[in-house]
Amino acid sequence: MKRILIPILLLAATASGVASARPAWWYLYQSRIDGQRACSQTPLGEGWVQMAGPFKDAHCENLVRNK
Repeated sequence: MKRILIPILLLAATASGVASARPAWWYLYQSRIDGQRACSQTPLGEGWVQMAGPFKDAHCENLVRNK
């Protein structure tokens, strides 16, 4: 019984984590050098400043209302 129960519990724990996962938010960044703007899910580096966000889409148009 114990042999069957442990794999089932591990599978259930893994499945519940996958079901609750969501994509990362998008943020609008602006270049310190030339003012260009880019939308990204990860920081772009030292030469970029986060301007706005989080957004739901890759075009940085739909703001997230509640986090």
